[in-house]
Amino acid sequence: MSVYQQFTDQELADLLKSGDQQAFIEIYDRYIFVLLNHIYSKTGDREEAKDIVHEVFAKLWARREQLQITDNLAGFLYTSARNIVLNQVTRKKVEGKYFNSFLKFSEQPQTFTDHRIRENQLTAIIEKEIAALPPKMREVFELSRKQHLSHREIAEKLDISEQTVSKHITNALKILRIKLGLFAYLLWIIYPK
Repeated sequence: MSVYQQFTDQELADLLKSGDQQAFIEIYDRYIFVLLNHIYSKTGDREEAKDIVHEVFAKLWARREQLQITDNLAGFLYTSARNIVLNQVTRKKVEGKYFNSFLKFSEQPQTFTDHRIRENQLTAIIEKEIAALPPKMREVFELSRKQHLSHREIAEKLDISEQTVSKHITNALKILRIKLGLFAYLLWIIYPK
């Protein structure tokens, strides 16, 4: 029988504060199973209970010099264990929220973003090719496609014939089809659905 077994909790706490390893071992031996059972009843997980008890005693030793145990070592250990359990519960809730958020995000179809990027790229290329058209042809084409004016309205606005409007639009479409046709084909090959 060890001399330390005869000491009170307060005497052990005082010895621990001064760095006495035997006092720490006695505290450990006295409370290990009580704490394990208590934490297991709260968590329902033996391995988690062991980890928490290990953390309680590791912190007890690491902070032994700053300990403020006045008269209730058992209460101090239970409070330490409870705080660790509560911190883990809080951390698990936060992790659960992040995990659920990530799952929701990952379940969303990725094609939406991919299609939006391709659409924006294609729009930029089309705008660049429209800007490269001859000035009058570009003006007629933009009035037709962007402002949705009829051939007659364009002819009146620009003081040209409807036949000239039609010819400008036909030629613009032909130029764009040639220049954009290859790009659209390559885009279809590189980014299949």
